[in-house]
Amino acid sequence: MQKRSSATGWLLYLLITVVIVLIVLTMYQIDRQWNKLAAVQAAMSEQAKDIRELRTALSSGVVRQSAGAGATASISPAFQRAQAMTQQADYAQGDWSVEAFGTNLKTLTPLVSTDAYASDVQSYVLEGLITRNPDTLEWEGLIAKSWQVSPDGLTITFQMRDDVTFSDGVALTADDVAFSFNFIMTDAIQAPRERAYYEKIKEVKVLNPHEVVFVYKEPYFEALSLAGTLSIFPRHFYEPYLKTPQVFNESKGLLLGSGPYRLADPKGWRPDAGSVELVRNDRYWGDVQPSYNRILWKIIQNDSARLTTFRNGEIDAYGARPKEYAGLKNDAQIMANSHNFEYMPPVAGYSYIGWNQERAGKPTRFADKRVRQAMSYLTDVPRIIEDIYLGYAEAAISPFSNTSKQHDTNLKPYAFNLEKAQALLKEAGYEDRNQDGVLEDKDGQPFSFKLTYFEGNEDTQRMVLLLKDLYARAGVKMEPFPQEWPVMLESLNKKDFDAITLGWTSGIETDIFQMFHSSQAKTDGDNTISYKNPELDKLMDQARATVDEAARMPLWQQAERIMVEDQPYTFLMRRQSLLFVDKRIHNLQMTKLGLNRGSLPVENYVPAAMQKYTK
Repeated sequence: MQKRSSATGWLLYLLITVVIVLIVLTMYQIDRQWNKLAAVQAAMSEQAKDIRELRTALSSGVVRQSAGAGATASISPAFQRAQAMTQQADYAQGDWSVEAFGTNLKTLTPLVSTDAYASDVQSYVLEGLITRNPDTLEWEGLIAKSWQVSPDGLTITFQMRDDVTFSDGVALTADDVAFSFNFIMTDAIQAPRERAYYEKIKEVKVLNPHEVVFVYKEPYFEALSLAGTLSIFPRHFYEPYLKTPQVFNESKGLLLGSGPYRLADPKGWRPDAGSVELVRNDRYWGDVQPSYNRILWKIIQNDSARLTTFRNGEIDAYGARPKEYAGLKNDAQIMANSHNFEYMPPVAGYSYIGWNQERAGKPTRFADKRVRQAMSYLTDVPRIIEDIYLGYAEAAISPFSNTSKQHDTNLKPYAFNLEKAQALLKEAGYEDRNQDGVLEDKDGQPFSFKLTYFEGNEDTQRMVLLLKDLYARAGVKMEPFPQEWPVMLESLNKKDFDAITLGWTSGIETDIFQMFHSSQAKTDGDNTISYKNPELDKLMDQARATVDEAARMPLWQQAERIMVEDQPYTFLMRRQSLLFVDKRIHNLQMTKLGLNRGSLPVENYVPAAMQKYTK
């Protein structure tokens, strides 16, 4: 009886469990159906809105065919390279562009985000008035049709296209341009870096729905670039956050624009998503529609895992590490399926070690120029380039590229010199007072510090370990301090680090105000090392206010000489791109800005026979 009773209870328990599982599965399926239904309803709502607007336009007699939809209207200069792509015999729309980020993103919200990864995503969604031609490097109209600069350089007037809409169908007008500037300049909005640049603009005035004027307080050498590349935010989407700025500042994925791609939910992305995915903006106004249906970035933090994923055809490109590059070029599978590119673009960024000169309101040992100089003498950059990067890099002397007109060709990088470094450290008061192999200051405190670096980069880790040994030879104790990317950015913003190794992107002409001007040594400013030099400040201010290039370049060169002397950073190197791209991707071309992969307007495509992703 006891046995029979137990079996009955067990069967009853099993039956109840099965019923519960079925209920959960049913609820899950219903939830999925509701989500799909909501998506369909949203799409139908947007289509109904478009139809209403089309009917209104037809009744008013103002409708005209969109060049982006295949009209014979003339193609604006900014889209002519993309238009040439569409004329290739095997051109086809469709498929996905699939890439990888080496770290998880903290936020995609513009202004709040501070890293290059988020900027890559935003570039597909947000647009400005003008864009740079990759062949001539001249500015061309994008949303702007034309513009005029006043003789004194203080006023720039843009005439805008009248057929541009945001991805939600709302028309983009001059009012959105003016709003974007005012939004950035609102103190409650977390945009200190952008305000540092745009503070040179006195006001942005709307003349009519498609004409806008930027008025500067004083001359600025990049006035056209600054105004023309301002990301245009839709007023109707972002303005409500002026009432709740903290909600905006803490947001993770508030991203809506007029670009060729959009977030499926402009408020819905979260860092725990494991990827970033953009879908085609079916309302895109451009003269040429983008080729890909989707742009996807997978988060793959391990270098080896990214290579494996590329080898398996799960991502479209792989930036090779120097130590594996030669092997990959001899790899039959890789070379059979990939294009191979090896190049140093003129806008290649530079890596550096930043020496934090003030922490918790007090000067650090790195506030002494002699100490910073000594650390640069101990940082054997040629050996790093040879041992870690196998020669696929060049020494960085300053923030200015060695090929830039800003660069003084008489300057040379710091060469490794143990004796000179030791002499400078002794002059600064550091000696091995207790014979333990580590230098101490006059108070007996050892010269030890943590070097913060991104834990996901294996080459950086190898470089840091090499530096640890080099520094130890002079009695300097360095502790490698690997960090996750979001944590590292937080430490950077709070200036809560001893020293840090990172990199900056560069441009055709680099404005160093953001990183080195004393006024930017503030909370959330990009002078994260609290470096201050009044003489350099004066030269930067003069150079930025000098519109004439011939007069401006000597000022930049004087500024460069100060930076080389002061060593606020130990400037490391500019790395070559060692890139493999899946042969599915067509129309890859080298330009004066580098490879056109990822350029906008989109210039790459996948022939129909080679496509493998459905919409």
